[in-house]
Amino acid sequence: MDPGEKRLNELGYKQELRREMTLFKSLAITFSVMAIFPGTPLYGASLLYAGPASLVWGFLVVSFFTSIVGIAMAEICSSFPTTGSLYFWAAHLSGPKWGPFASWCCAWMETIGVVGGIAAQAFSATQMLQIIILLCTGTNKDGGYFAPRWVFLCMYIALVIIWAVLNTFALQVIAFIDTISVWWQVIGGSVILIMLPLVARPTQSASYIFTHLELSPDSTGISSTPYAVILSVLYSQYTLYGYDTAAHLTEETKGADKNGPIAILSCIGIAMLFGWGYILALTFSIKDFAYLYDVKNETAGALVPAQIIYDAFHGRFQNSSGAIVFLFIIWGSFFFCGLSVTTSAARVVYALSRDNGIPYSHIWRKIHPKHKVPTNAVWLSAAIGIILGFPILKVTAAFNAIISISTVGWVGGYAVPIFARLVMNEKDFKPGPFYLGRARRPICLVAFLWICYTCSVFLLPTLYPIEWDTFNYSPVALGIGLSLVMLWWALDARHWFKGPVRNIGMENQRSSRVVFM
Repeated sequence: MDPGEKRLNELGYKQELRREMTLFKSLAITFSVMAIFPGTPLYGASLLYAGPASLVWGFLVVSFFTSIVGIAMAEICSSFPTTGSLYFWAAHLSGPKWGPFASWCCAWMETIGVVGGIAAQAFSATQMLQIIILLCTGTNKDGGYFAPRWVFLCMYIALVIIWAVLNTFALQVIAFIDTISVWWQVIGGSVILIMLPLVARPTQSASYIFTHLELSPDSTGISSTPYAVILSVLYSQYTLYGYDTAAHLTEETKGADKNGPIAILSCIGIAMLFGWGYILALTFSIKDFAYLYDVKNETAGALVPAQIIYDAFHGRFQNSSGAIVFLFIIWGSFFFCGLSVTTSAARVVYALSRDNGIPYSHIWRKIHPKHKVPTNAVWLSAAIGIILGFPILKVTAAFNAIISISTVGWVGGYAVPIFARLVMNEKDFKPGPFYLGRARRPICLVAFLWICYTCSVFLLPTLYPIEWDTFNYSPVALGIGLSLVMLWWALDARHWFKGPVRNIGMENQRSSRVVFM
């Protein structure tokens, strides 16, 4: 028996999903969720807060702490290779007394995060597509077509539907597409990282990139240097997460007790390398800092990286063809990322439904008889992702709220099992092949504190003065959502939700009843 399946049986679950993915395929899907370019829409804002130096060095700081979190999660994943991952870990690590409540909190944080992630990637991909269409038809200065909000929303919805349709096929289809995604991003990303500064020559000086710190209080309303520096690393914190996708796929991965942790740590390393290279390539290629944010520039001031790439190619070749090709490569990264986030979201919804943690769970936990994928969970996740996009029509700040909600929910879900692992009695933990031993306490403590810091930062106001179009709505939205979840727990769910439900035992009970009758 596969060691991952054997451990799954020990934990009380039968093998329902098709276990056919290799390490490379698991890594491909996970890397597609993290992607090289997912933080592109936040690059301009992060650059504006405190100039290039804080953005460049901040990425390395975030990378270090992200690695600590990844190491803590890899150990837990090695011991609990289940699709339920985070909330399953929380239940078992917290013990029988606190397990159900910890599992409930973690499950809903994780669900909010991954489903919100669909909306965040759909918005990013649509925004990039909007710019590509603009440059294909001209520019903002000479009559190019800049899609209005209702067209933007239609493209947004179409993307989510395409991701859902693709996720209704066997996971092998997604794994094949994400294998393409890996080479698309590695090869295409390498081309952009190398070629963009060469095309943009002359480039900014190294002293400007690594030492220049300049606030923009006239644009952001923020004059405090520490506060501006904190906000300037939002790009990095948003980019470097999603590696838990490998854990969601462990019931479909061969040798998951080993390959799950390997996929988690490998994807973090690759994303760190390419992410920092992408920041350097963009920042070295800046021509005119102030012009990047001008709403009258060629890209309507809508996406700073797009304007940087346009300036580089138009300045060298007097046309935008090369810029369109580069932007299409980045758009492909968003497309693959959104596809994989949908895969991950469906697995989280399926796992929670399997344990009766969602209303009408019997519907969402159904497995397609042929493809062996949770089709209903896919479409539920997609439907919620589409609904989250409707505020785009009226509220400009909707995208920032979606990103914040997704990040706080997704990353916040990491905190529960890591804290439980920090305080638990070591004799109650059955280690897998990847085991930290005595190092687990300092690693888990640093990881937990970093997660708390990250979640706090995404709830801060990002622009002053605070008005309807600049207000960070994520604390309000998260507060309402989590309050309802906690109220549900207090009034009802605590009486019946006991955390992960052993379905092997349930099957044995059903078989016994049949024999008795």
